[in-house]
Amino acid sequence: MRILLTAAVLGLLAIPASAETQQQLLTQGPTTKIPLPDPGHIPLVFGKDIPWKGGEGSQSATLFGDPSKPGIYGVLIRWMPGHNSTPHSHSTPRYAYVVSGTWWVSSSTHYDPSQMYPVPAGTYVTDVPNTIHWDGAKAETGPVVLMLVGEGPVQTIRYVPKDPSKAPEGQDFVPPQ
Repeated sequence: MRILLTAAVLGLLAIPASAETQQQLLTQGPTTKIPLPDPGHIPLVFGKDIPWKGGEGSQSATLFGDPSKPGIYGVLIRWMPGHNSTPHSHSTPRYAYVVSGTWWVSSSTHYDPSQMYPVPAGTYVTDVPNTIHWDGAKAETGPVVLMLVGEGPVQTIRYVPKDPSKAPEGQDFVPPQ
């Protein structure tokens, strides 16, 4: 199954060589007068037509499958500059490819965004099941787009600050009770 998931991640990431920026990747459509291939043979969804959902800090777009149901799924994640998650874990492996931008990650239970590690575009990463991590995009490096592939159903366990009366930054996080 891992080989299938890895192949799916890499196969879906054939980014057009002419796309120079994240904005071009997400807003482009047909760039030629040549007729589109038969959609029964090669279904296409252009960047401008991908259905993004979510809020101000992050957005997602499910390309195939459903992370909450059995089977393979593929999801794009877009982190906006200066936004990131807090410590959490996932119940199943997830395979990530950094499509564009710099992804910032940590595997610590101590939530300190200044200690996140930069992961550049073109990098392949595995989220190991039931291990703590957190991630996002730093303001100084701009937005990031990830392609995640996994097998559902996946459950996310969000850890909580040790002292909920204080701001999360600089605190240790513990499993929810």
